[in-house]
Amino acid sequence: MKLLENYIIEKGNVLPGNVLKVDSFLNHQIDPALMKEIGLAFSHYFQDLGVTKIVTIESSGIAPAVFAGLEMNVPVVFARKKKSITLQENLYTTSVYSYTKKEANDISISKNFLSADDTVLIIDDFLANGQAVLGLLEITEWAGAKVAGIGIVIEKSFQQGRTLLEKTGIPIYSLARISSFENEQIKFLEEA
Repeated sequence: MKLLENYIIEKGNVLPGNVLKVDSFLNHQIDPALMKEIGLAFSHYFQDLGVTKIVTIESSGIAPAVFAGLEMNVPVVFARKKKSITLQENLYTTSVYSYTKKEANDISISKNFLSADDTVLIIDDFLANGQAVLGLLEITEWAGAKVAGIGIVIEKSFQQGRTLLEKTGIPIYSLARISSFENEQIKFLEEA
């Protein structure tokens, strides 16, 4: 998606440790015009797969998931990282490790919002090591839901995430695939 690649080049910053900072448009401040285009792109790609729900993890996956849900006319369910007094039981819960935060978090989805009747599209902001999506795949498996596809806003193709997820056989669609950060220059794969 050329528009997204332009945003990454113009507004993204490469930090030490192969971290890409995109907080000015994706995961702190959100650019609604860009999110609308992201939602359209996911909707067009996955439109014929019978998706009944979109699943993501709070917080950075919510905006692209909601815009895709709006385009696809399906609900969005997000895995919560913190339990509240209203979310204590009847949950699917697993642990995922965050590369950027250097910590593991339990994520939970209420059993009321995910079942064997669902065909799920998983959407997340980044794919690097694949742990967040693997956690969501585990939860959807426990629910008995079918996973139609995985939508990623930004993929760091030089890390192991795609390789791990390809083993599942589930279609993966990344809007921007970064091949490397050379001298703080962002390089994209041609097919992205």
